[in-house]
Amino acid sequence: MAKSAGVNHSSFSLESPRGGRIFGDLRFVGSPPFRSAVVVAHGFKGFKDWGFFPHLCTTLAAAGHAVVSFNFSHNGIGPDPEVLSELEAFSRNTFTRELDELLHVLARTDSGELLGGPTGRVGLLGHSRGGACSILAAAESACVEALVTWGAVDHLDRWTPEVVTEWEDAGVIHVLNQRTGQQLPLSFDLWRDFQENRERLDVHSAAATLQIPWLVVHGKEDGTVSVEEGERLARIASSATAEVVEGAGHTFEAVHPFKGPTDTLDRALERSLQHFHRHLGGDGGCF
Repeated sequence: MAKSAGVNHSSFSLESPRGGRIFGDLRFVGSPPFRSAVVVAHGFKGFKDWGFFPHLCTTLAAAGHAVVSFNFSHNGIGPDPEVLSELEAFSRNTFTRELDELLHVLARTDSGELLGGPTGRVGLLGHSRGGACSILAAAESACVEALVTWGAVDHLDRWTPEVVTEWEDAGVIHVLNQRTGQQLPLSFDLWRDFQENRERLDVHSAAATLQIPWLVVHGKEDGTVSVEEGERLARIASSATAEVVEGAGHTFEAVHPFKGPTDTLDRALERSLQHFHRHLGGDGGCF
């Protein structure tokens, strides 16, 4: 077990309910039982060790929350925790697989299995596609008592009919990982999964059902997921509050490898800490 500024850091592994392994990290101060916990979900082409995620998780833990971050089993990460080397697994990932895995991690957090004892209150934070997955999970799971999304997409159907036709004919399409230059394969099973589970994967419908406190954080200059998507989500949910971060892009100017926090990342973190402090407890942050 490693420590950073008084924060304990350990790893865990869970069997996925859909096959494969979920590898994750725990960060916390003190010992169980914990008053609160926050589960953190990465997005498409992301992973738990990308850029700002370790800093985010350590900051949340220093504020008094036990923090659970993890890699979805088919996110493409293999033995090297920072390289998308498992491209066959990546190609077979689906939206419902990620949703079921997030629900699995939430349940194991709430029960105390992951943290060595029961947790008083559970929060959830998701970025980008992980934000959409978090909205869907919060709508299905009774254990989530506070939600934060960063740069969340408001719909999962993001391909034109022409691309879908080409995708079906070829059986696979490729998306560029701009950071590494890799062409990442996506099986047509991803689209089939969406089509077969449209109702369950309807982000707008899930958002409309939420009654828990929800902070929608979005960069004003987000060129990956437009700020209009975040604003729509905030309008749909009666319990949501929007925080538009001026001058911020999709990753709040953080890069990988991480080179330290930025002003826009600090703003997103500050508001998220305040939200979780208000609704879960903790000391309100370390700024």
